Amino acid sequence: MKKIACITIAFVLILSVCFAAINSLTGKWAGPVTLPGNKPFQLGYNFKVDSGKLTGTALTPAGEVNITDGMINGDDFSFNVPVPNGNAPHTGKLYADSIALHFVYEGQHLAATLKRTN
Repeated sequence: MKKIACITIAFVLILSVCFAAINSLTGKWAGPVTLPGNKPFQLGYNFKVDSGKLTGTALTPAGEVNITDGMINGDDFSFNVPVPNGNAPHTGKLYADSIALHFVYEGQHLAATLKRTN
């Protein structure tokens, strides 16, 4: 009986940690990136995680747009940002105090580190 109780407690703790990681992506994040043509740009995202689905908005050179196809798996996540002539696919990893973000924009692979702004 004690063994079952210990296994159950361990399982609940592991799930709690997983859900804490998923929920910690929710919020506003920002950071600098250099776009093609050596143009500096301040990235901005407002993420929401609900039942393992990632939604939110992204600040683009054309203004704020809704992200699409958002998915999250533990600390890893992905989504698309609609841009002229298609989508900019994004992948990222959540860390304790930052996000490592990789994306393709105008055919170039770019990377940025984002910090929470709220």
